[in-house]
Amino acid sequence: MIYMKRKLTLTPLLVACLSCWCTVQAQSNKADWQIVGQDINPANYYGITLANGMIGLVSSPEPMKVKDVVLNGAFDTYGRGRVSNILKVFNFANMNLEVDGQRIGPKNIGNYRQTLDMQQAALTTTFDYTDKVSVRQTMMALRHLPFTQLSMVEITAKKDCEIVPMSVIETPEVLRDVKNFYSEIDRSHVTIRLLTSVAKSPTGKHTVAASNSFIFEEPHGQEPDVIHEDWDYNMHLAKFKKRLKAGETYRFSVVGSVSSTAHTADPQNEAERLTIFAALERTERLLMRHNAEWAKLWKSDIVIEGDPDAQKAVRSALYHLYSFVREGTGYSLSPMGLSGLGYNGHVFWDTELWMYPPILTLKPEIARSMLEYRFERMKMAKQNAFSHGYAGVMFPWESDADGQEATPVWALTGPFQQHITGCVGWSFWKYYQVTKDKDWLQTRGYPLLKEVADFWTSRVEREGAGNYHINNVIGANEWQENIDDNAFTNGMAKTSLQYAIQAAQELGITPNPDWKLVADNIPILKFPDGVTKENRTYDGVQIKQADANLLAYPLTIVNQEAAIKKDLAYYEPRYSPEGPAMGWSVLATLHARLGEPEKAYQWFEKSYKPNEVPPFGVLAETAGGTNPYFATGAGGMLQAVLNGFGGIEINDNGITQLKTKLPGKWKSLTIKGVGPQMKTFEVK
Repeated sequence: MIYMKRKLTLTPLLVACLSCWCTVQAQSNKADWQIVGQDINPANYYGITLANGMIGLVSSPEPMKVKDVVLNGAFDTYGRGRVSNILKVFNFANMNLEVDGQRIGPKNIGNYRQTLDMQQAALTTTFDYTDKVSVRQTMMALRHLPFTQLSMVEITAKKDCEIVPMSVIETPEVLRDVKNFYSEIDRSHVTIRLLTSVAKSPTGKHTVAASNSFIFEEPHGQEPDVIHEDWDYNMHLAKFKKRLKAGETYRFSVVGSVSSTAHTADPQNEAERLTIFAALERTERLLMRHNAEWAKLWKSDIVIEGDPDAQKAVRSALYHLYSFVREGTGYSLSPMGLSGLGYNGHVFWDTELWMYPPILTLKPEIARSMLEYRFERMKMAKQNAFSHGYAGVMFPWESDADGQEATPVWALTGPFQQHITGCVGWSFWKYYQVTKDKDWLQTRGYPLLKEVADFWTSRVEREGAGNYHINNVIGANEWQENIDDNAFTNGMAKTSLQYAIQAAQELGITPNPDWKLVADNIPILKFPDGVTKENRTYDGVQIKQADANLLAYPLTIVNQEAAIKKDLAYYEPRYSPEGPAMGWSVLATLHARLGEPEKAYQWFEKSYKPNEVPPFGVLAETAGGTNPYFATGAGGMLQAVLNGFGGIEINDNGITQLKTKLPGKWKSLTIKGVGPQMKTFEVK
């Protein structure tokens, strides 16, 4: 027999797959890319989220289930506080499995294990059902298809058996007027089987639709027959039967999409079209494009050598922030991201002051989407200012899809926590400092900063030189209500006024002279010994979180080392142990910048370790809390690494680096893909 040599021709698709595979192999050998659900206990289980900036799927302790599905940008009035809430939508990713006529469930499976691969944003669940089958399911919210998820399933028979996999769409209680559909689109080369549900949001404001379909590996005409079962108004399914011999493995996928009238005029047809598109792309292409998008994201990464626990925690924080927001949407970040209904999915100062800075540093193109969210809602912010008797824009404390004030009326933070308007202005100038994009500054940055400045000049109460007070507010420390001349509020007002002046000058516009007059005359109060006073009547009581210390970071109003240390010494013992995670991260950042890495490391660990909940170590808002995932805390913890230990500074020179020292456990810190130039910063 003569063997002839064949030339291997690599198609563009195969080249891309190999390239992506090589990248994955180079990194996936490291255990710090994986989060394993340890000792899964359904009674003490806080799921990990698969998200792509549009849909969020929260894992479940039940086999082949998802706990919740959240859709970004879609809100209706229901639930907490008689205000808008982000929509919990159809669970279109659930599955059932019968083996020899018996339904599998938590009580009759063994070796249950769930592992999140952060690099590929994929959750793999494995388990055994008695002595008959082993199951492996990998699920992801596809990064390149914002409304679509993919589940890949393989079932291996340990002995001869019959399996009946079922793809299920379940309706949450909040949706009403549910209609279920099943259809088959038959072509000469493929048959698409569509399971679809359509419903109204709680008040009828939106129509929501979801659709899914099997992807079989068999050639057309040899796929198993699919049967549709309509069980109840809130659930229907599609299923098929397959006989397996001992040792045989059967593979298939389920792809599904969700949409609403918040995104398109015709969500039913859109969900079905998107599902058909994904089904005809086939599993391999979907996986290739999803992995390629995440490979782009991970070009901006943080590498810690010498501390695997910290490395994994930092990667987890980055993974979640990358998952919860995306480029080109005009959507922003809620404190709980897309991990559920926490804080109703509203946007707070948590976005601009805590989550935005790491994203701006590593992914300015995504940061721009977050700013667009605020810009598109300026009209409502102007109305809010007008309603309260002020000029310019007054951004709401809790912002929903429309940008109106969505804080429950019993929470005084709504009308009084006005520092958020300064935070928004601050974030806009920071973007310009990083990108130097003058077109953006002219069309987005300056128009907003001008309105922010006009708000503060109308907001101050003028009582002579040095006495332009901002009275009757709630500061960052929310436990002190209706106070005067709050340190952080005054500091952010001064800073955003100065940024508005700079923005005008950058564009050759003469700034309003009143902006400087007001900025120069807003006081920062001090105790007799020089310690920054949190507000006019502050008397040393326990505080919820950072306030006065924020004037040293991220603001630079308190900028002398002795003054920073004096403020830290005074306020550190006054932080409440029940305070939110990001308060501790400010202390870590400041101590790192002061050249005190060991003390900084203690606060850094406190900013996340006590807040980790089982089985994946996702972050709760407070130590011992039960409301994960707290993306605000992740943002603060990342700032401790980037801006504290890493010394990264955003100023008028762009992104620069201060000299810092690492804690003894860390051999090196490498920050990759920083800013538009994708620079690398190192500390050793």
